[in-house]
Amino acid sequence: MPQIAKEQRLKRILFILSVIGPGLVTATADNDASGIATYAMVGAMFGYKMLWGLFLITISLAVIQEMAARMGVVTGKGLSDLIREHFGVKMTFFAMITLLIANLTTTIGEFAGIAASLEIFGVSKYISVPLTAIFVWYIINKGSYKKTEKFFLALMVIYISYIISGFLAKPEWKEVYKNTFIPSFSFNSSFILIFIAMIGTTITPWMQFYLQSSVVDKGVDVKNLKYQRWDVFLGAFWTDFIAFFIIVATAATLHKHGIVIETAEDAAKALQPFAGKYASALFAVGLFGASLLGAHILPLSTAYAVTEAFGFENGLNKKMREAPVFYGLILLFIVIGAGVILLPNIPLIKLMIIAQEINGILLPIILIYMLKLTNDKEIMGEYVNSRTFNIIAWITVVFIIILTLILLVEPFLGVLK
Repeated sequence: MPQIAKEQRLKRILFILSVIGPGLVTATADNDASGIATYAMVGAMFGYKMLWGLFLITISLAVIQEMAARMGVVTGKGLSDLIREHFGVKMTFFAMITLLIANLTTTIGEFAGIAASLEIFGVSKYISVPLTAIFVWYIINKGSYKKTEKFFLALMVIYISYIISGFLAKPEWKEVYKNTFIPSFSFNSSFILIFIAMIGTTITPWMQFYLQSSVVDKGVDVKNLKYQRWDVFLGAFWTDFIAFFIIVATAATLHKHGIVIETAEDAAKALQPFAGKYASALFAVGLFGASLLGAHILPLSTAYAVTEAFGFENGLNKKMREAPVFYGLILLFIVIGAGVILLPNIPLIKLMIIAQEINGILLPIILIYMLKLTNDKEIMGEYVNSRTFNIIAWITVVFIIILTLILLVEPFLGVLK
């Protein structure tokens, strides 16, 4: 009997591991080049003061991602598909155009992160970017969903470098703990704008489209929904755990010495005098891994969303001849993303900021769609949102709308000082 019990436990663990993937990969991929740059700026500009915000964002991220995963499991359809069916072609077209612009600029940012991280180690962008683009296309084009997901999960190990960098920076842990749980807020424009950026880079529209589509592509059954939920919750914790250490590392070094940065590459280079060459190198390695994962996920996310919205075949388990539009969009994004970085004098920072602003504007719209869908009994049956989830999700939506309005209005009115 003990042997049978052990075998059953082992089978259960293996089964749970087979379900885990979409939530963990989606959330982790959100710590991309622009995300790392944003978190590094949070730490460099304001020290530990925004850690409490990251703690609350993690809860919102977990709830929103669970909604997307649950819709995918229960309906067997992607988010674009459901939006088209229940809100019409015009609203779907608007969402797709906005998503295309935001995702394309973000994809360019991923290749910028690849170029910047390897230039720290002396590798020219004219070598690193083309080779990486070819590699990304090979992985996506040659693998099934399971094989591709395993590669994505393997890339996540690189993120441990940020945890090590955080400890090498020797932060003031008492201050870290205090600021994680005790809120402090400032009404000056720079604080609010960076706070918006932190939300916008942690909870993005593309995540919801990718997560729901990947759950469908993986074929997770409704009877395994509880395991998929744990996958999502683990992903939300892991991604913000990494973000936590990025903020801690830069707060303990760059903020302490008044160092101003604009990119993740700046942060990696600036760490060396204060935390040592190993911390600097680990930060750069993390940037490369994060950018590489993002360079895979962003084109995939876009292809899933657009093909679902307009009824084209899609999925990594299909060959290129079976889903030409799906793979064509992926290839187009890789070519443009890599090609733009090879042009001289490209304003990458401005492109990233534009992408985040578009994400900020689009996110509340997508979240409202999701809330409508997940509360519709005809769609979700017994799996509609709980009251607690609705409260958390609506608070998130309202808060993001308010901050986005401030972001849009402030430059014209100059009301914040």
